[in-house]
Amino acid sequence: MNIEKLKLPKPAIEFLKSQGFKKLYPPQADSVKAGLLDGKSILVSAPTASGKTLIAMLAMLSYISNNKGKVIYLSPLRALAAEKFTEFKKLEKVDLGNKVKVAISTGDFENIEKNLEKSNLLILTNEKMDSIIRHGAEWVDDIGLVISDEVHLIGDESRGPTLEMILTQLKLLETNPQIVGLSATITNSDEIADWLECKLVKNDWRPVPLSEGVCDEGQVTMSDGKTFEVERSLRGTPIDLGVQSVQEGGQSLVFAETRTRSKSLATKAADVISQILEKKEIAELEKISKKILSENEHTEIVKTLAILVKKGVAFHHAGLNQKCREAVEQEFRKGVIKLLSSTPTLAAGVNLPARRVVISNINRYNAKVGANRPISILEYKQLCGRAGRPQYDDYGEAIIVGNGNTEDLIEYYINGEPEPIESKITDDKSLRTHILSVIVTHPGIKKEEILEFFLQTLGGLQSRKPTIKFAIDISLRFLSSKFLIIKKGERYAATEFGKKTSMLYIDPLTATYFRDSIENVSEEGKHTFGFLHLITNCEEFFPKFSLRQKDYETASLMIENNKSQLLEPISEYDCSRSLLALQSWITESTELSLSDSLGIESGDMHRMTENANWLSYCLREISKHVDRADLLEELGDLRNRVVYGIREELLDLVRVKGIGRVRARILFKHGIKNLDDLRKIPVNKLGEIDKIGSTIADNIKAELRRVR
Repeated sequence: MNIEKLKLPKPAIEFLKSQGFKKLYPPQADSVKAGLLDGKSILVSAPTASGKTLIAMLAMLSYISNNKGKVIYLSPLRALAAEKFTEFKKLEKVDLGNKVKVAISTGDFENIEKNLEKSNLLILTNEKMDSIIRHGAEWVDDIGLVISDEVHLIGDESRGPTLEMILTQLKLLETNPQIVGLSATITNSDEIADWLECKLVKNDWRPVPLSEGVCDEGQVTMSDGKTFEVERSLRGTPIDLGVQSVQEGGQSLVFAETRTRSKSLATKAADVISQILEKKEIAELEKISKKILSENEHTEIVKTLAILVKKGVAFHHAGLNQKCREAVEQEFRKGVIKLLSSTPTLAAGVNLPARRVVISNINRYNAKVGANRPISILEYKQLCGRAGRPQYDDYGEAIIVGNGNTEDLIEYYINGEPEPIESKITDDKSLRTHILSVIVTHPGIKKEEILEFFLQTLGGLQSRKPTIKFAIDISLRFLSSKFLIIKKGERYAATEFGKKTSMLYIDPLTATYFRDSIENVSEEGKHTFGFLHLITNCEEFFPKFSLRQKDYETASLMIENNKSQLLEPISEYDCSRSLLALQSWITESTELSLSDSLGIESGDMHRMTENANWLSYCLREISKHVDRADLLEELGDLRNRVVYGIREELLDLVRVKGIGRVRARILFKHGIKNLDDLRKIPVNKLGEIDKIGSTIADNIKAELRRVR
């Protein structure tokens, strides 16, 4: 099917052609035949890289050219949302009759930005959409098209229930919006399509054919029976496989089960890959390496990455900060980095294909059982999906490293069907959280109506009615006992505390833990360390790092030094390494010292501070609710200290844009301790201070006028 034949306005056709689209891929053509451009709801179940983004774009162009309502694009991850925002922003230049205005929102669950109301194409994370519904934003009723990316994640334990809730609520809107679900190939896609009231478009076509196999003792056996040898070395099979693909002109993506192994595998590959590089590639990699060092503190992980990048290899995991991860992604995408070793998180993140994907180990640590367990077939298929670069490769290969079990691995993983998607909505945490949000958004709702709503979720379709009824009863009893909801006759309503909890977007269990703790805080002295303990101890906080043997002494000393600030007596056994890291961060420890002393990398520290910022905001809001106005200033200060990583004495200085933790400390050492001191110092004297300079000094003085 040619692009020109589509039922779209001429400017839309011209735009698509300008983006290089000429002919539809089979899954795209099937979607159009199923009524995509006629407002019909469809669920597309197709492999990675089979063109699902264009399906979304066609639905958008068709809808906006014929309607004035809103288009919502739902993404499970912020990084993916940002990627799609860049892509869909181009639509603003297309004349569709109705003006296209694109907006993105992925964080801050308390505020609903004004630009969302004024825009008609919104890119949101699933959690942000859920928060918008809870806040009762009026424009939700204007939604006419919902595109939900990665729908198969509905089976994910942590993120699935939120996606399931919003899709249930959106499909029940009076406007009856068109729903376009985009999913990996899943076994029970027909069941998901029935639940979403969508027509199923299932197509296993890929732009780059994929072959899968197992490597054992240097011999690779592909699923079609073909075999070939891989030259073995002391580097180990995963790297031997990766190197072979690079030698043949491809790129390799090696999936490792842990961060440590991803770094180790990249290190093993470095010397041999560096010998394959061309002169111009070496010069380019040298520049990238220097850039990584100039933009980041020289922690061991950053120095190792910079050394490896020079040799054409890299590793990628959540411990790396955003700058490092983006640099690695960009250069791998450009083909400059030849071999990338990554933890599996990359498979669910940004789109980084390679000719050969190597799965170095099919076991993964499972925190629930405290031991290694084989990955699911669905996860294996997701990892495989990264094999084959459209426009670069004629084929893609996914190879598992085996251990004398080739036939079993081929039978189970390669020939196996992915596990059916199962709802997690009836788990205790998700049910109490989402029942509360339903009561908040539907005051006066009866128990039968709550049951009726949850029977319309995927969990309702997959469970027996008595099972769901029993689970709802337990959650209602919990919410009532903690005074989050009240019952009047047959009807339920949220208390003010229940409403606040739902709007703050936290688990009711966390909210009651915070409330009960705050009510018992003494009115004397500071409580900062106690608040940090409360935050890092709650269910919502992540990432949580447990103490290593060598950390107990540090923990004991930190507790002793901050004993007066505790909300209740604790020992080092009640501490996590995350608590030690946050306390060190707000007393101005550098990324380098956090890495060296606690083994906490900058990527983890960033996620911790982001999370602690949100949870300290929640603590402050709950303090208002329980009339503890005496705690508000300290909790407000804690938020800023967490965001900037500073001691209390620098709080005034960081109010000025352009002054962060480093400049604030330098200014303080020069006797500039507050905004008054900053106002008094002449601009030329300010410019002479280290790390300031004349341009920044001018900017600081200009910003000062804006700060009250």
